[in-house]
Amino acid sequence: MTPPPSAPYRYEAQAWRTGVLHVAGLDEAGRGPLAGPVVAAAVILSPERRIRGLRDSKLLIPERRAALFEVIQARAIGVGVGIVDHETIDRVNILQATRLAMTEALQRLPVAPELVITDFVHLPALACPQRNLVDGDARCATVAAASIVAKVVRDRIMLEADRQFPGYGFARHKGYATPEHLAALDRHGACPLHRRTFAGVWRQGELFVLEEED
Repeated sequence: MTPPPSAPYRYEAQAWRTGVLHVAGLDEAGRGPLAGPVVAAAVILSPERRIRGLRDSKLLIPERRAALFEVIQARAIGVGVGIVDHETIDRVNILQATRLAMTEALQRLPVAPELVITDFVHLPALACPQRNLVDGDARCATVAAASIVAKVVRDRIMLEADRQFPGYGFARHKGYATPEHLAALDRHGACPLHRRTFAGVWRQGELFVLEEED
């Protein structure tokens, strides 16, 4: 099978030619799941240390994502990660929680970005220009790098969640509404990591909660 094409450096190269060197790609993982946090990552790549094989994290097998994650950490000018938990998601809604995570990721960069490129999420009141690209993780290398970092970080969080709450299969589905996950909700009810405002958690009409053991 032919692998999907790598995301190009087109947008970064346009900025670099004009003297804008700190281009931050921004993406998230975990908007759709029924449980766990939403995680955002911001990545600034170096013009001199380009990384081959960057693409939408969903198109990569876990082993390749993990390998690229390490390369990004080693070669990027900066990496920032923002994590917003399930309770905040329930309180402010998933779009606002995503924006909070993205803002935190940008704040955690070691250098301030001069341009931010997102996977079609607009952030109000940024201190620098932004471009919001449809399918940004497929069209822009820095956004693809951010998608990989966010996905790897969130998957690791959900692996720990699986150890904490082993009856739900979090290690396999990472909190998404798979048949296995929905069947586990039928059997056990919601655990403390579930998003109470999401329809898949409420689908039986009455929420019952598995209390976390001390």
